[in-house]
Amino acid sequence: MKAVILAAGKGTRLLPLTENIPKVLVEVNGKPFLSYVIDNLKKAGITELGIIVGFKKEKIVRFLKENNIQATLIEQKEQLGTGHAVLQAKEFCGNDNFLALGGDNLFSVKDLLSVKNDDNLCYLLGKEVEEWKKYGVLVVEDGKLLKIIEKPQDFVGRLINAGLYKFPPGIWGALDKMELSARGEYELTDAISLLAKEGKVKVLKLQDYWLDLGCKGDIAKIELFLSKS
Repeated sequence: MKAVILAAGKGTRLLPLTENIPKVLVEVNGKPFLSYVIDNLKKAGITELGIIVGFKKEKIVRFLKENNIQATLIEQKEQLGTGHAVLQAKEFCGNDNFLALGGDNLFSVKDLLSVKNDDNLCYLLGKEVEEWKKYGVLVVEDGKLLKIIEKPQDFVGRLINAGLYKFPPGIWGALDKMELSARGEYELTDAISLLAKEGKVKVLKLQDYWLDLGCKGDIAKIELFLSKS
């Protein structure tokens, strides 16, 4: 199975670390974060990688060359959201099933394998959290997604979208139907919601770990976790 890694963003919440490098190349325990992401994907049996690049893409080219990593680089020339980013990989993925994840998110091999299902359904990973207001909350019935409520103010549940997906080729039609959101982006979750209305999205719960490199404060936490694992 192929994997699409989203790595085009500027990572403004990690400034000044990201002033001259993409967010995914911020070092954690002396290694670019993207190294850990790719290592776990390979351990899960995924070797065909497509990386969506944009900001400072030449630094990712250098990283891949220096580490002898084979990957297809796909440029997102405008930062128009996660849905737009995945859509850039249509030619790379073709009619194949594929995984999609942010290059600033590290998932365990166990969880990568859990979503790696070779059928015509979409799978996404959810995690139970206390601070659910900051995330997209998943409304689920009998293991299937009904809808995603972004950053709700009223309680609807604690199961949030962790950002690891397995997509079938049917995602392309849903991505083509996306409209600009209120913040001027094409949201991947809008396309997923379209598939959910057709009963084609299954939700799996996180079994092991998910490390999110969101801000500078996350680096020390991630370093400690990885040093112990």
